[in-house]
Amino acid sequence: MDRRTLLKGMTGAAATIAASGAATAVAAPPARRNVLLIVSDDQGLDLGRAGVAVRTPHLDALARRGTYFSQGYAAVSSCSPSRSVLYTGLYGHQNGMYGLAHSVHNQGLVDGVTTLPVLLKAAGYTTALVGKKHVRPDSAFPYDAELAPERSGIRDVALIADETERFVKAAGETPFFVTVAYSDPHRAPVNFGNDRAWPRVEEVHYDPAKVTVPSHLPDLPAVRADLAQYYESLSRLDSGVGMLVEALARTGHAEDTLIVFLSDNGRPFPGAKTNLYDPGLHLPLIIHAPGSRGGRTNEAMVSWTDIVPTLLAWTGAKGPAYPLPGRSLLPLLGQPGGAGWDKVFASHEFHEINQYYPMRAIRTRTHSYIQNLAWQLPYPIAGDVAESESWKAIASDPRIALGKRSQQAYLQRPAEELYDLRSDPEEIVNLANAPSAQGTLVQLRRELHAFRENTKDPWLAGQFSPHKAEGAQAEAGPHS
Repeated sequence: MDRRTLLKGMTGAAATIAASGAATAVAAPPARRNVLLIVSDDQGLDLGRAGVAVRTPHLDALARRGTYFSQGYAAVSSCSPSRSVLYTGLYGHQNGMYGLAHSVHNQGLVDGVTTLPVLLKAAGYTTALVGKKHVRPDSAFPYDAELAPERSGIRDVALIADETERFVKAAGETPFFVTVAYSDPHRAPVNFGNDRAWPRVEEVHYDPAKVTVPSHLPDLPAVRADLAQYYESLSRLDSGVGMLVEALARTGHAEDTLIVFLSDNGRPFPGAKTNLYDPGLHLPLIIHAPGSRGGRTNEAMVSWTDIVPTLLAWTGAKGPAYPLPGRSLLPLLGQPGGAGWDKVFASHEFHEINQYYPMRAIRTRTHSYIQNLAWQLPYPIAGDVAESESWKAIASDPRIALGKRSQQAYLQRPAEELYDLRSDPEEIVNLANAPSAQGTLVQLRRELHAFRENTKDPWLAGQFSPHKAEGAQAEAGPHS
């Protein structure tokens, strides 16, 4: 499909963006293997399929048709850095997206990083971003179209579905790669966007007295009221996912499209978002591949760094010139086991630009080990969390704990944290100084150090030298 065909039926900004996209030499398009990547915004492990009392019938149905990964983990629990991992396959400390992209935060990819839209366009795909972008620079993300762009945190899931369907129809016989990035269930200025009725969405309201309170939060009226609004926003997102699936069926692409659904980071509450504890990283992941056995739960510990290799394997597109740390999940689809997938890594630098708190972590099936590289600093609270009624209620009394963790322990952390997840899944009892845990500590410290060396972590001494030419440092690709 040429660019003129793509533009047919597009109007306004979408047509302008598509028309002005840089020309890219493409290979012959592969046999039809489309991709729909769906990214929710600040959704923790909250869906009916995960045992939470929230209405997500469409996501639950997608899990029944596909493979539900019960041990899916983001590589960072912050919006822009996590999206950069999804689009590059590199950890944030490799790709340069150290913090938020928008406004004064102004973080972006380092030069030389190749993104999914570039790789798939080169393979003959037509590409679109529908909804939230939240990554920089624009030149690194040359989508053929950007549709339903962010407008003060757009929540209109029907518009998002309609724009997606229109783009898919316009793609004709050309394979497509569409990223649908919602603003739900991210916080909004008023009630998570629940202050109005949205087109074609059946409103679902939650009684604060009956909501599920995650274990990392105190059971307070303000927290319950906040969670009720969050769950309502999540149910709206679920309606949007249902609309997308219906649109694929109407356009005849239900059986030739890989659907990947996941969240960028943990729920927007203290103890989750921006944290490398389980509520910040352990998130929903559902993949439906036509022809694979559905209704299976896979227990592999998988990372968002595995998403790019998965999409490259599905489409047959070539990867970047440098190695990627992840691996394809396609062999796991329809399978229950997770042998050989027993650890994940995480990396954090900033959220907002004034919230410097670099951390590195490794999680295994039995332990969580976190290094707080600037442990002398107080732990920063993300702006939207700090302004929430939940945090205001918690901070009003320093004696109120976040679940079983005291506020003091939350706000002032040690250099190292080690938790035995078998006896302490809530990561409360730090064993870093326990004599009985020194063997485990040394082993995980060694593995984390090797990870940082292999990924050329700029925060690790000796990785870069101001006395050497930059080109010599970057021969193998950006921080790889």
